[in-house]
Amino acid sequence: MHEQTWQKLRSRAGKQRVRRRAVSVAVAVTAGVMTVGALVPPASAATATRPDTVQQSLSALVRSDGLPAALASVKDRDGRDGREGRTRSYTAGVGDLATGSKVPRDGQVRIGSNTKMFTAVVMLQLVGEGKVGLDTAIDTYLPGLVRGDGTDGRRITVRQLLQHTSGLPEYTDELDITALQHRYSEPRELLDIALKQKADFSPGAKWEYSNTNYVVAGLIVQKVTGRPVGEEITRRVIDRAGLRHTYFPAPGDMTVHEPHPKGYLRDSADGPLRDYTEMDPSWGWAAGAMVSTNTDLNRFHTALLGGRLLPAAQLAEIRTTVPADDLGEGVRYGLGLASRPLSCGGVYWGHGGDIPGYETRGGATDDGRAASVAVTAVPTDEAAARRVEKTVDTALCR
Repeated sequence: MHEQTWQKLRSRAGKQRVRRRAVSVAVAVTAGVMTVGALVPPASAATATRPDTVQQSLSALVRSDGLPAALASVKDRDGRDGREGRTRSYTAGVGDLATGSKVPRDGQVRIGSNTKMFTAVVMLQLVGEGKVGLDTAIDTYLPGLVRGDGTDGRRITVRQLLQHTSGLPEYTDELDITALQHRYSEPRELLDIALKQKADFSPGAKWEYSNTNYVVAGLIVQKVTGRPVGEEITRRVIDRAGLRHTYFPAPGDMTVHEPHPKGYLRDSADGPLRDYTEMDPSWGWAAGAMVSTNTDLNRFHTALLGGRLLPAAQLAEIRTTVPADDLGEGVRYGLGLASRPLSCGGVYWGHGGDIPGYETRGGATDDGRAASVAVTAVPTDEAAARRVEKTVDTALCR
């Protein structure tokens, strides 16, 4: 779910069974032969002969890294006259390994831990409305609920949840995610799994990514608003930002609603790729359940950074960061939003997510450039994962 996967899931592959060995040469060759690329709008005659670096990067992810499909959406910086920058969409690979069908342009994908940005924005809106205090103990909103071995909700603040400095243990460490493909998981069940473990550290002592933080954040949103967190995300963020292809799945919804490439997973280290498109994402909930498109994610990022979703004070808070080097050199983590250095200078802001079947990476710059990339299997080695990240950098620095 998180950055982009979950990075932490990636590092604990033995327990989570999310990361698998490289795709077989046969599959990689097949996908490479069937690569389909799309540019929107079409390149002009002057540029048609110049290789597009984004398209080249996506094709390499399919051809060299054996990923079934790769998709991207890239938005140029906004014009001085206020006009939105031009958007290009790209695809490579095949949308269905069984049929060899084309990848839907700007198809829907599961966005995993990008969901955390949406949850954080809702929480910060509540802060701006005076309904939640960032530096208030979570026990104020969920009295007596967060208690465990070294864990005490009276000592953890809302800010520490959103910034992953709470010390709450990771509930996904105890899950066999592949066994949950068609099973509904209650949020309280996920929290109970986490609280059976010892706290990772004292609140505020360090930064360490834990999906449990956002399960608790979702529970606070529900307690304060009296509404399901998915409804609040829809009303406060999706509708406000004009995201027409983004949704928080309802309980029991295991499908991807609009045209989409299929997502794949291996059940064993040397097993075949299995279609994992249909799944119950409730085990990700407020930390990682959502579905979107690359273009909608770009629209979300630019709306957020442009001040259209949060008041100025809360926008400053979400961008107040601490070092998060586990996510990459120079990466810093705010409140559900991370900054990552660009090779051409400056940073971009986003999150990313991994969930069985899909990995997504992307973000936007302060001058309005935005890029999002999705692949249809979680990369099986760190080098491939870095190349997905590099594709975002390539798109933003082109």
